[in-house]
Amino acid sequence: MKKKNILLSLSMCMLLLVAAGCGPNSNNAAVNSGAGNSKESAAATENTGSGDAKTYKIAISQYVEHPSLDATREGILAALKDAGIVEGENLKVDFENAQADQANNLSIAQKIAGDKNDLVLAIATPSAQAVVQSIKNDTPILFAAVTDPLDAKIVKDLDHPGGNVSGASDTNPAAITELMDFIAAQFPNVKKLGLVINEGEPNAVTMAGIAKNALDKHGIELVKAAITNTSEVKQAAESLVGRVDALYVTLDNTVVAGIEPIIQTANANKLPFFSSDRDTVEKGAFATVGFKYFDHGYQVGQMAAEVLKDGKKPGDMKVSMQEKLDVILNLKAAAAQGIEVTDAMKSAVKDPANSIIQ
Repeated sequence: MKKKNILLSLSMCMLLLVAAGCGPNSNNAAVNSGAGNSKESAAATENTGSGDAKTYKIAISQYVEHPSLDATREGILAALKDAGIVEGENLKVDFENAQADQANNLSIAQKIAGDKNDLVLAIATPSAQAVVQSIKNDTPILFAAVTDPLDAKIVKDLDHPGGNVSGASDTNPAAITELMDFIAAQFPNVKKLGLVINEGEPNAVTMAGIAKNALDKHGIELVKAAITNTSEVKQAAESLVGRVDALYVTLDNTVVAGIEPIIQTANANKLPFFSSDRDTVEKGAFATVGFKYFDHGYQVGQMAAEVLKDGKKPGDMKVSMQEKLDVILNLKAAAAQGIEVTDAMKSAVKDPANSIIQ
């Protein structure tokens, strides 16, 4: 009787085990089931959002808001998006704007240095200087809209930056020289060129020096009106009236942030106004030799994608420079400033469809 009970109990246990899926192959089935779920989960992760399963965090320090720097930032984010790194999906952006205040600029750099970021981007020379000085670890740093990275002591070598810093310069000395040559050739009556400048900005000083050297060869004098903040731009521009034959500005963040009074002064007094960037020409300057700042930013954004996705070190990436330059003319600004646009001026433009603004 006891033997029958034992056999009956064993049979019932076996039935229960089989019903519960705990037969001889049950462990393998469970493992295979789990592996299948993991693959499906991984596939789901890979197919969500922009296609990049990793989430990135970057910080952007911008010195001031004005069209060129804003377009630079937009170009950076557009290039990242095209590389599958999309803000709001797999990219978190900490954007900080110093509003041209050096104390704010340093505070922002110190804040960013205390945060954990996959990459830091600095737009404009003062922002790049502050970020490089503040970040002491190996966090990758890329700069944009910096005129002279060597003079600003941001990098020591353009071809082999070393360390954790690289980026793109927003100028080519040839652009400044070509613009001065254009002024000398097309405006023979210009003997004095007025420059509103914040000499506290190294980039502005560097460009002014290049412009002066080029103008000296043509016997044209560069007359400066110095400022320390944007609120002084109007008075400085007006102080040049009667003393100069035309006006000019460099990639001076303080000046460009308050460019409207210079445009108004140029128009009211029929003074040809030349700038160092396309965005200012689009707003009302007559001419420049330059490029689109969105394209400049896009170039830096492509470098950023290589750092984030491919693990490239900025120190191994050559500092890039703008090579595709063109004379850019604004015909409406010409009319406002009393300029007769000649065939010779138009012939200096390589790409009329994109570089002559109607």
